[in-house]
Amino acid sequence: MKNSILCLLCIACFISCKQEAPKKIEKPNIEAITLLGDTLVSTATTSGAAFDKYTAAKAAYEKHSSNADSLIWYGRRTAYLGQYQNAISIFTEGIQKHPLDARMYRHRGHRYISTRQYDKAIADFEKAVLLIEGKEDMVEPDGLPNAKNIPLSTLHGNIWYHLGLAYYLKNDMPNALRAYSNRTVTEKYPDNIVSGGHWLYMIQRRLGLLEEANASLSKVTKEMDIIENMSYHTMCQFYKRLLSEEEIATGSVGTSSSDVINYGLGNWYLYEKQDTLKAKALYKQLLEKGSKFSFAYLATESDWKRLFAEY
Repeated sequence: MKNSILCLLCIACFISCKQEAPKKIEKPNIEAITLLGDTLVSTATTSGAAFDKYTAAKAAYEKHSSNADSLIWYGRRTAYLGQYQNAISIFTEGIQKHPLDARMYRHRGHRYISTRQYDKAIADFEKAVLLIEGKEDMVEPDGLPNAKNIPLSTLHGNIWYHLGLAYYLKNDMPNALRAYSNRTVTEKYPDNIVSGGHWLYMIQRRLGLLEEANASLSKVTKEMDIIENMSYHTMCQFYKRLLSEEEIATGSVGTSSSDVINYGLGNWYLYEKQDTLKAKALYKQLLEKGSKFSFAYLATESDWKRLFAEY
């Protein structure tokens, strides 16, 4: 009887331990190796609004796997979870199924930028440029809507914008200028004027085109109705001397918005002041604390490797 009781206690203990065992932690996915040699990983997210939307997009894709829109949203929702390599695979499948759909190249190119594969990004966006030639532009729906739920960009504008960014990150300023000079990048909303204008101004300053750089900001005013690109608006005002350095200082690093201001200011110290030490200090702060997939972080990383290789 005593042995039977002990046996039952052992069984109960075994079941309890098994139930309380810690959950297995999935091995992180390697998403990118930065230009400075750092490994960036992401782990699977299994809760929250972003995951719920991803789950719905995946289900829609599985039900209609040949539908281009379903595949695009599946890829976009995957990328919003930080699963960039998986998103690239999804858009690669989209290209195989819809080789004449510029959207597939536009979205895969974006994620090639995220993963520091700039030559591949440029190839995708240049292909997209050929595919949209002579076709009517279309509004591109937002995956992460702004406060007013107003889509602020178009397919053509996004293709040229990201193409220009990829060339910028390669320090190919003539081709970056060609891309950002396309009117579809800045023609629709004030947000487009300041986002495209920010990059265009920096490109022209690096090329020594001061008069053209100032002209690219001619439509920028303090009173612009900006919906989401506040940091770009801030930097454009700074370039026009509508705001002082003290007025734009964020005191923080780590969000896409603060990264834009810190990169823009550091870069300004390079081409305007030729103050390498100040620029280096701002860059170093951003590299240590910035958002590692923000465009400003990517630009900082690219500049640092080119200018301060000993980091």
